[in-house]
Amino acid sequence: MKHSPTEVTVHLSMDEIPQAEWDTCACPEATDGGRPFDPFTTHRFLKALEDSGSVGRGTGWEPRHLAVRHNGQVIAVAPLYAKGHSQGEYIFDHNWAHAYENAGGAYYPKLQIAVPFTPATGRRLLTRPEAVELGQAALVQGAVQLAANNEVSSVHITFCTEAEAEAGAQMGLMRRRSQQFHWLNDGYADFDAFLATLSSRKRKNIRKERATAQGFGGEIVALTGADIDPAHWDWFWRFYQDTGARKWGTPYLTRAFFDCAQESLRDDMLLVLALRNGNPVAGALNFIGRDALFGRYWGALEDHPCLHFELCYYQAIDFAIGNRLARVEAGAQGQHKLARGYLPVTCHSLHWVGDPGFAKAIARYLDAEAAAVEEEIEVLTAYGPFRKSDPSVDP
Repeated sequence: MKHSPTEVTVHLSMDEIPQAEWDTCACPEATDGGRPFDPFTTHRFLKALEDSGSVGRGTGWEPRHLAVRHNGQVIAVAPLYAKGHSQGEYIFDHNWAHAYENAGGAYYPKLQIAVPFTPATGRRLLTRPEAVELGQAALVQGAVQLAANNEVSSVHITFCTEAEAEAGAQMGLMRRRSQQFHWLNDGYADFDAFLATLSSRKRKNIRKERATAQGFGGEIVALTGADIDPAHWDWFWRFYQDTGARKWGTPYLTRAFFDCAQESLRDDMLLVLALRNGNPVAGALNFIGRDALFGRYWGALEDHPCLHFELCYYQAIDFAIGNRLARVEAGAQGQHKLARGYLPVTCHSLHWVGDPGFAKAIARYLDAEAAAVEEEIEVLTAYGPFRKSDPSVDP
């Protein structure tokens, strides 16, 4: 893995790579003191996952982070994990694993360049701005070589940018397309301005849902930075556990993650809480990027009609409008988001499989899947909630 004057090294924790060196590659746009495009590949976020035990030995996410040095300077890094399962990824390859193992192979462990438990698009091949081509090539070559040296079945780069997907395809990786739902800010002055762009029926439905939710018998507050108190995490942990137990069986994040978040990530987070008699009964956790809000977790101790829509979707839109953010990414899946102003967009990932025959089979599958995803996005967009140019179709 050493090609002088460029060297790729493997690191078992974020502590082995200085924060300044990592973040110079992960979020060079934040050197002006502003926010990164997203906080998920920052040193502080990935370190919080490790320090809290949310990833590491026994979790199925064991760090193998890559760093590329050219003439002694770090020019590229990547959050890489040895995966013992396919949980917490949101780009589903369970069928690939079953087929591989039915054919007599061992699909796990595999290598994954990703942000654990985070279906949010962002850069995964993290390079200094002046070293994009060299850094990306070295990271891909390093990951593939690491897999080959250790007889690992495959390498996956998930929720990468479209530009990275194109670059990876040029390097011989297989490209995969999937979709999720984002809300896009068209320069709206306020929530009513957004509503005015919707069809009459959708507009009335959203107003009804908001009124129903806000009538749950308490108040809704949106907190970030110093307004988030350590005690809030005791409540949110209860919400998160409830949702995690129902969705995944076991919550991905540990309780300690939220303590780490209180110390190093408060300014990156928006915590929306529904309070009744002063106590939280439901909450939604978002992360704030330079031009986007990323919805991540929701939970509730009480069931109130439409409260999920209000806390997760409408409060997020309100925040994005008020802070002039370009979009809201509402997480994985969920066609119910379409009726609430969120439109389908394409997500990208890259894959390398060592077995040539299996790689060919996956490549054929990905071609067919890409056509289906493109068609689905086109159909869903056509049935979106926005007003048509012909007023006769907007009753």
